[in-house]
Amino acid sequence: MKKFSILIPCYNEEKLIARVLDNIIAVKLDHDLEKEIIVVDDGSTDGTQIAITAYLEKNPGAPVTSIRHAKNAGKGAAVQTALAAASGEIVIIQDSDLEYSPKDYNKLLQPVIDGHADVVYGSRFIGAGPHRVLFFFHTIGNKFLTFLSNLFSQLNLTDMETGYKLFRADMLKQISLKEKGFGFEPEVTAKISRIKQIRIYEVGIAYYGRTYDEGKKIKWTDGVYTIYCIFKYNIFPK
Repeated sequence: MKKFSILIPCYNEEKLIARVLDNIIAVKLDHDLEKEIIVVDDGSTDGTQIAITAYLEKNPGAPVTSIRHAKNAGKGAAVQTALAAASGEIVIIQDSDLEYSPKDYNKLLQPVIDGHADVVYGSRFIGAGPHRVLFFFHTIGNKFLTFLSNLFSQLNLTDMETGYKLFRADMLKQISLKEKGFGFEPEVTAKISRIKQIRIYEVGIAYYGRTYDEGKKIKWTDGVYTIYCIFKYNIFPK
């Protein structure tokens, strides 16, 4: 395996996107893996696209490809666009804020590089990394959604909703993804669980969560829709 594709769905992150790209580029990957960074500006209404363009002009040698959606379509749609452009043998989804640290890349990559895993989820609920203390009901909600997903998929994940999901590209590209928004998380989990002999691992990661004042976007209605998607893609997959 030679190339690692980092897929970044991005919406209204003009203040953070340059720092995220800097953090990714600063990480040295083990095994001489080459980075391919694909950032999809999902119809941002602030200065995100200006910030990305300025970054590319300032760093002409950076391994960054920029794609823009004319209108906001959702995280899942941005991931699908980035995946179609990816050429790496391994892909990871990287949120465009600072909640997840690229310093965990090598830890997430290792089970795949060692030949043990096809998919690796970065869990915020296991491991020894730093975790910001934030919302009690968000934690309860995440654990409930993970439990419900596991109940139907027969997996034993601790964090189905994690933003760090890493895949062998050939495994992910064989899945037909439909969800345009945050329903991507339960959909992809349900669909990979049905691939014969799929090997799924979890690795504990650090989590630097942010508040709504700091730009967090997920809402309680997204949780309700996630429940719908868990039933839709596990019980009625067709």
